[in-house]
Amino acid sequence: MDWLTQIWSVDDVWWLETWIDDWFLVIALAFFVIELLRYAVKKQVTRNLLGDSLANFVTLAAFITIVAIVAAAYVGVFFYAYEFRLVDLPISLWTILCCIILADLAYYWEHRFLHMNGFGWATHTVHHSSPHFNISVAYRHGPMDWFFPLFFYLPLALMGFHPFVIFLAEVIVQVYQTLLHTETVKKLPRPIEAIFNTPSHHRVHHATNKEYLDKNYAGILIIWDKMFGTFAEEKATVRYGVFPRINSVNPAKVFFSGYMTLAKRLWQAPSWHYRWNLLVKSPTWAWQQEQIAKQKG
Repeated sequence: MDWLTQIWSVDDVWWLETWIDDWFLVIALAFFVIELLRYAVKKQVTRNLLGDSLANFVTLAAFITIVAIVAAAYVGVFFYAYEFRLVDLPISLWTILCCIILADLAYYWEHRFLHMNGFGWATHTVHHSSPHFNISVAYRHGPMDWFFPLFFYLPLALMGFHPFVIFLAEVIVQVYQTLLHTETVKKLPRPIEAIFNTPSHHRVHHATNKEYLDKNYAGILIIWDKMFGTFAEEKATVRYGVFPRINSVNPAKVFFSGYMTLAKRLWQAPSWHYRWNLLVKSPTWAWQQEQIAKQKG
């Protein structure tokens, strides 16, 4: 068991993170090609599907551009917080595994937060707005997706995890979910479905079905949803997308759709109290208010 406690260098951690980033995209693209072949066999390839998939990768490029601009500040905040760490944790496979589990828990709460208020949902809605569900959707990002993880992962630096270990854990939590965005894989063996997030569980998360709303926030481990009462099993056929639907494959419209919708709602709001609620209450509340207004009108 010495391999669990063997000390890693910062360069080792950085190399592994870079290797995962580079090669997992290649793996994901290969799997996407397989999905396209499956669509072709089932005669489901449409201009909308191809346009939507292209838009997904364009939003990824836009997101990467923003991350490149803010990266130095983002990293700097973690290293600053690391100066106030409670303990000095060594960099070993054991601490890396512990950090991944804690990062996964942090992701659960970050993800749940993004669904529970208008400001967070305005960026996260981009990821949910596709009416399709394939690997390309995993790369469908909103303009502020880089911002919110900061507040949920920062406590890990205060606990004593080196920032590079935290960044590696973030990457692993994210890339794991990439392959969950597929309809090609149905349900996996029951023990796996019981512990881990799977394509079946994640299809539920992307659903607009009433019984599936605000369920299955997990990253790697579905046990968080079971512990905190947000789990739902895939039973009924899933319908994907968001309300209101964007009905567009224009990458710019897709990328900014959430904040454009929020800005429009804020502008048309009848009072400052209503505007505050648009920011802090769930997107379901905002949609319900619009339906009530339409019925009265």
